[in-house]
Amino acid sequence: MTSRHLIHRDAHPHRRLEAIGLMILATICFAALDSTAKYLVGIKSVPVAEVTWFRFAGHVVFTALVLWPLAFKPSLRSKKPLVQILRSALMVVTTGFNFVALRYLQLDQTVTIFFLTPLLVAALAGPLLGEWVGWHRMLAIVAGFFGVLLVMHPGFGTVHWAMLLVLVATFGYALYNLATRYLAAFDPPEVTQTFTPLVGFVALAPFALTAWQWPHDAKTSLLLASLGFWGGLGHWLLILGHRIAPASVLAPYIYLGLIWMSAIGFLVFGDVPTLWTLSGAAVVILSGLYLFARERKQMGEAKAGPASDIASQ
Repeated sequence: MTSRHLIHRDAHPHRRLEAIGLMILATICFAALDSTAKYLVGIKSVPVAEVTWFRFAGHVVFTALVLWPLAFKPSLRSKKPLVQILRSALMVVTTGFNFVALRYLQLDQTVTIFFLTPLLVAALAGPLLGEWVGWHRMLAIVAGFFGVLLVMHPGFGTVHWAMLLVLVATFGYALYNLATRYLAAFDPPEVTQTFTPLVGFVALAPFALTAWQWPHDAKTSLLLASLGFWGGLGHWLLILGHRIAPASVLAPYIYLGLIWMSAIGFLVFGDVPTLWTLSGAAVVILSGLYLFARERKQMGEAKAGPASDIASQ
């Protein structure tokens, strides 16, 4: 996205409804992405490497057909190419670990743990970017971790090993967000947007070919092809929304993802959210909302920090 396409942060209030609508649509896209991946790896038994590669390959196609003609011109001319590659690699790891976990966990469990992302970003921004938080925000971060412990409920049963994969993926995604913030000072958005799917497409190709399994039916082929569409469209909707309204206005709506995930999990997979998951989700969401409120109060909406994009892929 070039500078001539950017809209000033101080957009008219009536346009914020449009931005909120875009944010809601983005969360639906990400729920569709995760549920499709869970169906493919869990029910259709498609190799995770293949599913993950299709996610990035489809994103490249979506970017070439939609984003490049309408939103920005592709560019790999980065002042920090190694950081760009590292950032994209973090997305690859996050996506792969999350897809493995989705084979064993419910959608509402994985998304609740991923809600830690904005809290982890706030906690890690101090040591990595020098953006230290006060004790109010630190309490919110600690509370968020307590909420995730409720979801995992160690000591009251066996903690499923896949939950640890989601924790690693969430940590990686927080680092991905911080790398995005760091690169914003060096590279224009179109460079970062070009690197994001391309690195995953190239890096995962050997693994996908090694584990390749031809789709058994047209339905599986269609679902594999849809992965990049959901991911690419979701990220594009996030970009459009944040061109209109500040991140502090839009960030709370990421938690609608829990509703979509729970609904799809019940309708498609027959999963019913447990009391542990609902309790933990409530704590994590309240912690995140408090964090957003503190940021809005201290920085003002026009100067609010970057988006808390919890898109897991």
